[in-house]
Amino acid sequence: MKVLIVGGGAREHALAWKIAQSPRVAALLVAPGNPGTASVPRCRNVAVPVHDIEGLCRLAHAERVDLTVVGPEIPLALGLVERFAAEGLRCFGPTREAAEIETSKVFSKTFMERHHIPTSRFATVTTMAEAERVLARWPMPAVIKADGLAAGKGVVIAKLREDARSAVRDMLEGDVLGAAGRRVVIEEFVPGEELSFIVMTGHGQVLVLADSRDHKRRDDGDRGPNTGGMGAYSPVPGSDAWTSRILSEIIMPAVRGLAAEGRPYTGFLYAGLMIHQDRLSVLEFNCRLGDPETQVILPRLRSDLVPLIEAALDGGLAQSVADWDPRTAVTVVLASAGYPGTCRLGVPIHGAAEVERDTLVFHAGTAMGSEGLVTSGGRVLCVSALDDSLAKARTKAYRAIGHIAFDGAFCRRDIGLVT
Repeated sequence: MKVLIVGGGAREHALAWKIAQSPRVAALLVAPGNPGTASVPRCRNVAVPVHDIEGLCRLAHAERVDLTVVGPEIPLALGLVERFAAEGLRCFGPTREAAEIETSKVFSKTFMERHHIPTSRFATVTTMAEAERVLARWPMPAVIKADGLAAGKGVVIAKLREDARSAVRDMLEGDVLGAAGRRVVIEEFVPGEELSFIVMTGHGQVLVLADSRDHKRRDDGDRGPNTGGMGAYSPVPGSDAWTSRILSEIIMPAVRGLAAEGRPYTGFLYAGLMIHQDRLSVLEFNCRLGDPETQVILPRLRSDLVPLIEAALDGGLAQSVADWDPRTAVTVVLASAGYPGTCRLGVPIHGAAEVERDTLVFHAGTAMGSEGLVTSGGRVLCVSALDDSLAKARTKAYRAIGHIAFDGAFCRRDIGLVT
């Protein structure tokens, strides 16, 4: 069969790396892909951007694609799944309406409220006057979230009331996030330990994937601004004890609730959770695989991913089983100076192909320049390693990071050490 992966980051590189291992896959396309996906066996990049829904549809028809797997949220928000379905094209991902569980923070919070899914207290504001009234009595710290998609940069944790006001003002009046910030959610800050819980779902059935923990703050010690993620590890010790409650209190109510509201969900469903003492709280839902969580989950998956995707599409997940490597995986993000703000692009990268054979390098923001590999984004590379313990996997990943260099490169040095 021929498979198309939509996307061009490290998550899509990891998906291509995994799907190419399937004996059922004869050819693999990635649109638009990156230099990493170009090196995957039987894989070819096609220069169609993720927002070009008609272009992707034409590509799938022209190449006689049997299955499309969507990586990022943008094409889902633009209705790619519905467009493909109208053309008789098989596609794994949620519809635009179902994807709203991520693409609108306001919808997501009110949906959780309607279906009694545990989440933090919140208020929605559209003007600074509303925000001032809410913040005057809101306990600090507060979490400020843009309603729409903001590439992982629409969340501010404000310790002081004036910082919260400033964050809201930037979104509502400063237009720093454009349309994404025209509505703002003010949330109660929930302490605890984060857990990324991802499932595959279709026809109301669910298959639980390996758990992981992401580190979103830019700097060591969980300091600095929020990012799209600076690293992750899997599995998270002790998380198995929560699986039953997460399914019964969060995942199944979400799947059933979306179906009840006329938004049946097919695809990867991600719940970002906070665990504090005996309390579960949903920080966010994502309508796709996490990044960098994908880069630690898929290296642990021993099963063929393609039959699992087909089972979700055909209503067979209840009979499906995923086999997981018991070892620990760690991924560390190597980022450009200035991230998550403005970064210099086109900086030459050295050593990315010289890491140890049992270490994986997934390309996030790279391109081919006239003299070789160069940076093309804030998060540049993800280095993933597997070993018998978290400590050994960390050592292996950071040893590999030491072989890679570009001007302004930085990474967190405590991935896997802090909760």
